[in-house]
Amino acid sequence: MSNANAPLKPAGRGRNLELPEHLKSYKGVWVFIEHDRGQVHSVSWELMGEARKLADKLGVSVAGVVMGGPDEKLDEFAKEAYTYGADSCYVMRDPVLKGYRNEPFTKGMTDLVNQYQPEILLLGATTMGRDLAGSVATTLGTGLTADCTELNIDGTTRALAATRPTFGGSLLCTIMTLAYRPQMATMRPRTAPMPRRDDSRSGSITEATLGMVETDIVTKLLDFIPDANRNTVNLAYADVIVSGGKGLKNPDNFKLVWDLARVLGAEVGATRPVVQAGWVEAERQVGQTGKTVRPKLYIAAGISGAIQHRVGMESSDVIVAINTDANAPIFDFAHFGIVGNALQVLPALTKAFEARLAKQIRKVA
Repeated sequence: MSNANAPLKPAGRGRNLELPEHLKSYKGVWVFIEHDRGQVHSVSWELMGEARKLADKLGVSVAGVVMGGPDEKLDEFAKEAYTYGADSCYVMRDPVLKGYRNEPFTKGMTDLVNQYQPEILLLGATTMGRDLAGSVATTLGTGLTADCTELNIDGTTRALAATRPTFGGSLLCTIMTLAYRPQMATMRPRTAPMPRRDDSRSGSITEATLGMVETDIVTKLLDFIPDANRNTVNLAYADVIVSGGKGLKNPDNFKLVWDLARVLGAEVGATRPVVQAGWVEAERQVGQTGKTVRPKLYIAAGISGAIQHRVGMESSDVIVAINTDANAPIFDFAHFGIVGNALQVLPALTKAFEARLAKQIRKVA
């Protein structure tokens, strides 16, 4: 793809914008399938489900892109991609692609885009995905919308409409790359639902070569050393989360959130002000600058529901809000609301759940 794309110009007053002729050959929706140590990151399958929806609206196909070393399970990853909605996969095997490094992965992806010309390329907003997406977009000279919370197709232009928080999370804006291809976006894990698996689906594989040697690459991968002290908080994939906000007044009162979470077997979440105040560690922050979560149950205590927090938890199956302010924004999207003092409601809920669980245990016994 040349960087000399001509700017998009209006076709005339009151008429639709037209895609330049040299970009009309770009067709299809691609998903970068991120994997590490033999496991595919679940965000890749979440994106595959979104890609399927976008492609169906455009009437085009979906393809996965799998890159890695010759001894990695790339064919297995491709077969799994079909079950989540892919029609085909591009597989690139090379010794220099074993273990992520920006330079060979960027060359591999840009070579594939230049040859096969997809109109949309989606990547997860992970450490790897963010690093790769930025360099690929820069190399191709195209647009990239990062950390999206929603993806759609604009009915007028057939362009990707990518929605993301902006102005510190106070607004949501929708961005379209009209004049360049491919249109690129990254999406945070757990923002989109996991698509339903269909094991009857199959697809084709297109093998591709990289054409790089180790001496061409500046960065060297010497070894993988796991972090033995890594935090074990798994907030993004918890089924039940109890979160607290500054409405709890002080860190001593935040203990009420921990008490309820312990009884429910839940993870503990928090708002950004709570994290900034040092009440809990940063790994427990839910929201635009924290984790995006999709639990079956989300209990929000003393949380007003500002847009910065909302974008991280509004996809929860059931949201229960506890707040003294009946006009708090969180009641606009919560499924159940309790207007009351969380310092009184949380202990009552903990006691009620403890009694309920004890009763169930007695029945089993």
